[in-house]
Amino acid sequence: MPSKKALVRRPSPRLAEGMVTHIEREKVDVDKATEQWEAYVEALRTHGWETVEVEPADDCPDSVFVEDTVVMYKNVALITRPGAEARRPETAAVEEEVASLGCSVNWIWEPGTLDGGDVLKVGDTIYVGRGGRTNAAGVQQVRAAFEPLGARVVAVPVSKVLHLKSAVTALPDGTVIGHIPKIDRPSLFPRFLSVPEEAGGHVVLLGEHKLLISASAPKTAELLSDLGHEPVVVDISEFEKLEGCVTCLSVRMRELYA
Repeated sequence: MPSKKALVRRPSPRLAEGMVTHIEREKVDVDKATEQWEAYVEALRTHGWETVEVEPADDCPDSVFVEDTVVMYKNVALITRPGAEARRPETAAVEEEVASLGCSVNWIWEPGTLDGGDVLKVGDTIYVGRGGRTNAAGVQQVRAAFEPLGARVVAVPVSKVLHLKSAVTALPDGTVIGHIPKIDRPSLFPRFLSVPEEAGGHVVLLGEHKLLISASAPKTAELLSDLGHEPVVVDISEFEKLEGCVTCLSVRMRELYA
């Protein structure tokens, strides 16, 4: 049986200096953020995920958003080359961790840039957001890394939010969900469900119809509950001030064998 592992990374004491691109800067309470992060990690553990803590990167304000540093497909870990140069030192410890877990490691090389938050996997289709942080060369290298393993890679324009997964994620049946005003081309997704809140476009699949969702999307949680899912609500308000969402705070690894 594959084991369910999730990479997480403790917030930097410099978290409040994290980058913002599409929203106004607000004051971030680092102590409150750390408490929220601990509750998020506990929610993963409670629902059957073994959490693996990557060595903290205290000098990197955005390092808690560990999803941006690596993309997993099957047992291959593709180490990214973040679009923001200041974030590139975040990848070394992540590379070390995934290699120690037995992953086959690949890399994005210059001139390619890729943030993991721009990658949405729906079955064997991998949507890659082409926008502010991920460039055409990065998309091409994702194709080169994963298409030989059976993936189909689809580039998706992203201009209204930081990352593709700041706009859309997917339900267990493959339906893509998102808040229409934040999505460039909803028609690119074969099955699409519009949700009433921006934060409602972000869910993490925990297994058994359980979906991790932000407390700032109560209407979406109700909608998903009506559709037969079980929302698991976490408060990540301090991370949302930095354009973070529930997906950004972990890398879910479903296909590793214990």
